[in-house]
Amino acid sequence: MNPWILLDQVKVPGDGGVMKLYQRAFEFSISVKNEELMNSRMHGSEDALAELACKRVAERTNPRVLIGGLGMGFTLSAALKHLGDTAEVVVVELVPAVIKWNHTHLAELAGRPLEDPRVTVLESDVGFIIREKAEAYDAILLDVDNGPDGLTHAGNDRLYTHGGLAAAKAALKPGGILAVWSAEPDKSFSKRLRGSGFKMEEVSVRARGTKGRRHTIWLAEK
Repeated sequence: MNPWILLDQVKVPGDGGVMKLYQRAFEFSISVKNEELMNSRMHGSEDALAELACKRVAERTNPRVLIGGLGMGFTLSAALKHLGDTAEVVVVELVPAVIKWNHTHLAELAGRPLEDPRVTVLESDVGFIIREKAEAYDAILLDVDNGPDGLTHAGNDRLYTHGGLAAAKAALKPGGILAVWSAEPDKSFSKRLRGSGFKMEEVSVRARGTKGRRHTIWLAEK
């Protein structure tokens, strides 16, 4: 068995602890607070997040999509596959090292999506970007932390409050889609989505094709 090799480690802004990037042969893993946050072998649910949301807006004129959380680039890559040439995708990542890793160690995993001319990358808090402008996006995809029950950054929690959902709703164009990834189901979050006036659908998907643990995706239409 090949051992895990630590490639890099950085402090997460705020109170998020230490984020570490590991490699074992062709497999990569990112952990925070000694918990695995993502693994390159298991990205089926991230692919599904992008596919389910982007297919709903792909036929719009010049669709604009906001992705919160770069991760290993799989969500971004899948979004680009389901959007046309006139689309614009804005990716917001809080941890600068994650952007660097996607240009270096992780670049080939998802096919170098950061090099696509449709992509703009912002080093920022996605909550701030969401609040910048009303009716700016056809879809907002939140692949941030572990979902509504945050792990790495306490500030992420506000994305999933009534106020955070109201801000996301305001940032969406009419009929726009808010898509949220989570490691676990969350009945209270489903209730908040409905209470915020979204038309909501909850989908359970596998982490790796037909295998692996189940993750939850919420699709909420404005």
